[in-house]
Amino acid sequence: MTQYLLSVIHDWDALGDTTPEEMQEMFEATGRFNEEIEASGHWVFGGGLEHPSTATVVDGAKGANVVSDGPYLEAKEHLGGFWVIEAADLDEAIELGRRASAACARAVEVRPFQSE
Repeated sequence: MTQYLLSVIHDWDALGDTTPEEMQEMFEATGRFNEEIEASGHWVFGGGLEHPSTATVVDGAKGANVVSDGPYLEAKEHLGGFWVIEAADLDEAIELGRRASAACARAVEVRPFQSE
């Protein structure tokens, strides 16, 4: 089985357009999805992330020793959460990504990890 990263693409500015009831339903649907993929053996790890403003960027490349606040990129959309799953093939991973997207009501990028 191959491991895949399912990345939740989140527009943090649009969060204000989501009602508390809608947010609660997304949390519940995501919880049900998590339980389903744990039971089916696809689950490896997953979690939600705090707002991008809580990020710290560390750059030690080429001898640099730079630490800065905030996200590295100025973008409208950022990583909002993720799952690491195991799937038999890309088709199965895409289907799990589709189900993840439906649960969290956000777009989900499906990407395989590099093989060893």
